Amino acid sequence: MHKFSEKSNIYKKTQEVENNNESALKDLNPNKIAIPIAVGLLAVLYLIFTSDNINFDRVLENLKNAKLWWIGAAFAVLLLRDLGYMYRIRYLTNRELSWKSSLYTILLWEFSSAITPSVVGGTAVAIFIINKEGVAFGKSLAYVILTAVLDNLFFVFASLFVIFFVPFSIFPDGNNTIVLAGYALSLQSIFTISVSLIAVYTFFMAFGLFVKPKAFRWMLIKLTSFRLFKRWEKDAAQTGDDMILASEILRGNSLNYWSKAILSTIVVWSARYFMLNCLIAAFADLNGANHLLIFCRQIIMWIIMLISPTPGSSGTAEWSFQLFFNEFFQSGFVLIVAILWRLITYYAYLIIGVVAVPRWLARVIKKN
Repeated sequence: MHKFSEKSNIYKKTQEVENNNESALKDLNPNKIAIPIAVGLLAVLYLIFTSDNINFDRVLENLKNAKLWWIGAAFAVLLLRDLGYMYRIRYLTNRELSWKSSLYTILLWEFSSAITPSVVGGTAVAIFIINKEGVAFGKSLAYVILTAVLDNLFFVFASLFVIFFVPFSIFPDGNNTIVLAGYALSLQSIFTISVSLIAVYTFFMAFGLFVKPKAFRWMLIKLTSFRLFKRWEKDAAQTGDDMILASEILRGNSLNYWSKAILSTIVVWSARYFMLNCLIAAFADLNGANHLLIFCRQIIMWIIMLISPTPGSSGTAEWSFQLFFNEFFQSGFVLIVAILWRLITYYAYLIIGVVAVPRWLARVIKKN
């Protein structure tokens, strides 16, 4: 009887992994790029046609007078960011991933994040990718959960630092209110709600991963025992089991492991933010205070973008960019810089993904 029960559990786990793999393959479908491109294009067209201060002669002049050194610096920082991501995932997996595997992992992870809503992210696809690169499923799960927790902790603590310790106002001037579900909310209100939700979620996940994974599972099951959440009870139990497994795998790592994991997270996100500093500096004269303001505003802007329901924050990113950085440009040039920013940091990864997905699939099929 015991042997039958054990075989049944193995069969269920195998079926679960196969279902997750099938879902991940669907999420990696290159055909999905049409939706985010369409949403982003419509958002840009709307912003252009509703703007009354775009001077196209000035736009051309600004493009001709761009500081090429800063544009080169933007691409260099972008490269540093991707190398940092590769180093981090390779280090977190205790070098089970090769540099080539790390490259594919990061590029396809960026691609999956670009074609799924920001509030969802591409974690399921990342687990699938790392697993197919030769890392055991349980370990892949643990490393992706750890990465998500580290990123969210960075968002929360960076936001708190900006709000409480930066000696000037971070939010843009003006009456920037948005109507959501019939309520008019300011940027500050949206940020406060967003960062609060992220903080609660992240500290709950950190509690489960680092402190009490079994208590985390019990709380999830208890929460979903109520009639309102009953439909998610099975998923909650599975999430709890996954967290227990991930916690066991990560337990016992050295202080050096954790310090490098935290430091690499700070480096990759700082590089992601500073890339935009370089791009704006290519078209505007900035001093040290301007650079600090732009860097800090990106922390706030990303928090707002994280709850976007659109794939890769399409539309939300362009709209947010105009609100936060309009003061650094004239003649509506802010929209042009927003388009350049998204081309480099978002649409480029959509194109890379379209090319990389079939090559990677052929590679892992041959490898496995």
